Amino acid sequence: MQTTSTKPRLTFWQLWNMSFGFFGIQFGFALQNTNTSRIFSTLGAGLEDLPLFWLAAPVTGLVVQPIIGYLSDNTWHPRWGRRRPFFFIGAVLAAIALFLLPNCTALWAAFAVLWMMDASINVSMEPFRAFVGDKLDESQQTTGFAMQTFFIGCGAVIASLLPAIFADLLGVSNVPVNGSIPDTVRYSFYVGGAAYAIAVLWTTFTTTEIPPDDVEKFRAERQLGVGHALTEIFGGLFRMPKTMVQLAFVQFFTWIALFAMWIYTTGAVADNVFGTTDAQSAAYQEAGNWIGKMFAVYSGVSALAAFILPVFARYTSRRFVHMVCLVIGGVSLMSIMYIHSINMLMVPMIGVGIAWASILTMPYAILAAALPAHRMGFYMGVFNFFIVIPQIASGLLLGFVTKNLFSGHAASTLALGGASMIIGGLLSMLVREPAARRASMPEALQKAS
Repeated sequence: MQTTSTKPRLTFWQLWNMSFGFFGIQFGFALQNTNTSRIFSTLGAGLEDLPLFWLAAPVTGLVVQPIIGYLSDNTWHPRWGRRRPFFFIGAVLAAIALFLLPNCTALWAAFAVLWMMDASINVSMEPFRAFVGDKLDESQQTTGFAMQTFFIGCGAVIASLLPAIFADLLGVSNVPVNGSIPDTVRYSFYVGGAAYAIAVLWTTFTTTEIPPDDVEKFRAERQLGVGHALTEIFGGLFRMPKTMVQLAFVQFFTWIALFAMWIYTTGAVADNVFGTTDAQSAAYQEAGNWIGKMFAVYSGVSALAAFILPVFARYTSRRFVHMVCLVIGGVSLMSIMYIHSINMLMVPMIGVGIAWASILTMPYAILAAALPAHRMGFYMGVFNFFIVIPQIASGLLLGFVTKNLFSGHAASTLALGGASMIIGGLLSMLVREPAARRASMPEALQKAS
């Protein structure tokens, strides 16, 4: 890894190319977030069982991301570079999984393919986060993460709308036949698999990487053994920078909220607005299409907000912007509990989109400035622990809470998630930004922060 303090300033199109892969990655995540509960419910899963099936994603991330981060830190190929081999491998495997998932006819098969898909997406995604720290000087890192957020938003808008596009514009059947997945969902996943592969391979073949200052020394010092990797990964939990520890608490409450939203919005809207809990009914499947539209709204808002938030951050601070955005998102998520009109469903998604833009930008921008350059991939992988641990906790507990405390009302679980996001926002004000960032702030703001 290059160790010089100043890296070449990249042009707009160089930033575009290095971030474009996230457009495809988000096809995978958006199709998963929008349709997983729908798929599992159609195949026979009960409302209280859904969080357990969703555990595939966080458990996979917990294992895969830090390992991939460590391995990519210790990889160098004269043609493929450090991160791009992982982009390529993950893209191919994720595309295959996206083609397979909607063709599953049994819960166990869908769960297994979902696990494969999550592992593959993680192989691609984690090195993308480290890619920004590798290639960009600190002055461009917030912009780099904002560009990623822009593509995440754009990809999610299209992917979330695909089932509705197939049903409303192309006349494809949206009704499950004999318990199988509707054609609208199947075709959406086929498009997603192709988009994932094309976008990630675009970044792979249009970007270059900065080589280590001394390649031979790098090769001599690197250690890729599994035992050494595991020791480093779990040992790293006790050597985290202070900023990373503080952000961990923010992430914990934030991702409890997001997990609740992804799991239970379909059930909440189907019950509150469409008046059904029967996953085999046409009304439930129509609710599923509306979830795609709702998630497209929050993703579209996040794509626009991604370039506005850094402006506010320059005049205040990243942590202040993050706090405001999370509070807005939390209040918006809680409001879904009180909505019974189809047209009003889009309003809270605006607030959720503002929060989502900040979630994908500010914590990583704060963190990248606090990490040693040669351990960027490793620590970005460890940081993922504080995304997946709250998801695992949610997967184990939300089903029980929904069934026994909220009498099966998914909307109440969404409100609980909104409260959790607000707590995360308030905790963000306890995060101390790195000295280099603070030095670039006006003196009055430094004192205030």
